[in-house]
Amino acid sequence: MVSATGPSTVEGAPVHAGHGTPGGILDLVRSGRSRSRADIARSTGLSPSTVSQRVDALIAAGYLREAGAGVSQGGRRPRALEVDASTGVVCAADLGSHHATFGLIDLGGHLLASRTEQTDISAGPASILRWIAEVAAELTAEHAQPGQTLRGFGVGLPGPVDSTTGRMVSPSRMPGWNGVDVAADLSRITGLPAAADNDANLMALGEYDSLGADVGELVFVKAGSSIGCGVVAFGGVYHGHHGMAGDISHVTVPGAPAVLCSCGRIGCLDAVAGGAAIVQSLRASGVDVTDTREVLALARDAHPRATQELREAGLRTGGVLATIMNFFNPQRLVLGGILGEADAFVAGVRSAIYSDCLPMITDQLDIAVSVAKEHAGIRGAGRLILDSVFDPAAVDLVVR
Repeated sequence: MVSATGPSTVEGAPVHAGHGTPGGILDLVRSGRSRSRADIARSTGLSPSTVSQRVDALIAAGYLREAGAGVSQGGRRPRALEVDASTGVVCAADLGSHHATFGLIDLGGHLLASRTEQTDISAGPASILRWIAEVAAELTAEHAQPGQTLRGFGVGLPGPVDSTTGRMVSPSRMPGWNGVDVAADLSRITGLPAAADNDANLMALGEYDSLGADVGELVFVKAGSSIGCGVVAFGGVYHGHHGMAGDISHVTVPGAPAVLCSCGRIGCLDAVAGGAAIVQSLRASGVDVTDTREVLALARDAHPRATQELREAGLRTGGVLATIMNFFNPQRLVLGGILGEADAFVAGVRSAIYSDCLPMITDQLDIAVSVAKEHAGIRGAGRLILDSVFDPAAVDLVVR
């Protein structure tokens, strides 16, 4: 995983004034922009002796380590630097209404282990957060190497999170969670740093990290029992004024059935195209189905009504996304979540996008299914907490 990049600069000029501090130097190494002491000196304008002093301090504090020889720019090959992954791990949790996926990630951003557990989000924050702490302790005991201590938690939440306060805002199907600052509460329980965001935002971030540096703007659609959306721009999640950017769940779909949404309005995308809506529609027509996974199984067996419902949901979702594509002009549109596994749903989204968008928008638009798949959320949550653990200001305090 890479940290969000800073402002671009002229080749050879210092990357950013703040990158001369120990925390800034660590950020240069994490991002891959500097791989040796010589690279750091060129990027920051610091003298080689000052760079060596600060790098040595980062090594002594357990943030960096030397990893063999780097690429020579003339003369002997410099010693390469990398994040010291041997000193700690973080726990990433991607919460859903009825299940949660956990990941144990080392400080270098490598996923060491993952597991999915059944849960009930309506059990409330106190119970769920204590459970997250317990699972993290189990994963650390089972999979961490000697010397790798648990350093923090990243959590994806299936509801809106105000990015200015950290509190959940009127999350549907999550009784007892409204106004809860999940990160602060989990930190109080565990005594460790914690960070939290909406699950679609973190899936977008996890997908972005999985794709690498070749992707710029990205829109990620989490299409499961409900539908959410995350936007990546300028190397990180775009939250908008206070965290609601990308929330397409409650966009009214023209011509859709007059289905009452949990928000109290009629015909919202979530209420007419989400997995839960498809299940309800099929059951109302006499099809014996209990969840979205069973709908996909029916469609794979060429069940005509299940296939029709999935394609219609894709068309409705694509119609909403077409406006976003025309406005935002991203490089990549990614379909994730369980509905992203359904060919009929994906085909419906593609059809609506190509029908409703300008050719100049679709000519170079890559519409793809998630490459991170079920790990997108935990990869994004891991990136979130690692960025917090390695925040340059916090690192400077430790090293100094």
